[in-house]
Amino acid sequence: MLIREVMKPNPVTIDPETKLCDAYRILQEKGIRHLPVLEEGKLVGLVTDRDLRLATSKLAKQPFEPNAEIKDVMSSPVETTHPAEPIEIATLRMREFKIGCLPVLDNFSLVGIVTVADLLDAMLLLTGVHTPSGRLDVRLSDRRGELSRLTKLLADRKVNIHSILSYPEKEDIIRVVLRVSTMEIRTLAAAICGANFEVVWPVHIACAE
Repeated sequence: MLIREVMKPNPVTIDPETKLCDAYRILQEKGIRHLPVLEEGKLVGLVTDRDLRLATSKLAKQPFEPNAEIKDVMSSPVETTHPAEPIEIATLRMREFKIGCLPVLDNFSLVGIVTVADLLDAMLLLTGVHTPSGRLDVRLSDRRGELSRLTKLLADRKVNIHSILSYPEKEDIIRVVLRVSTMEIRTLAAAICGANFEVVWPVHIACAE
């Protein structure tokens, strides 16, 4: 899944001379939390609702007046992403920099914005959790053909796979999480155990050694 598939296009923007009070009003009226700052069509900064609250708080060392300008409190330079970037790369960048959004630039022009909520929605979509389905959690030996053997078993039982996620759990072991087109998940898990796979979920399935 790519950023262009999950971003919000044509985000609301402000300019560096916008007053803090006006920026906060825009955030409230539009029900958003992030405002890219453009100057002559170019992205020069970003401000969030949290930035504005902190800047004007009486607890701040030097609180700003509501009529101060955005350029005095905005974050700059800004981390960005591209419409063709995979969502996992953007997610990693947001996690590393501990930020809540990424403006989306194409040929240096702002074309969208992607937030943590957008990426969480995308991850949920990738898991297939919104589709009526059963869940299987299986440990596989990290060797050629094991995943193919598992999916063939499901195909032979006429079970469709809605999604597959996997990650290395430890050395030589891969954890695979599947969403499948049956709610008879314990019966299916027992069959998987019978084929010498280790089922982690559902629990209490006695797999053969």
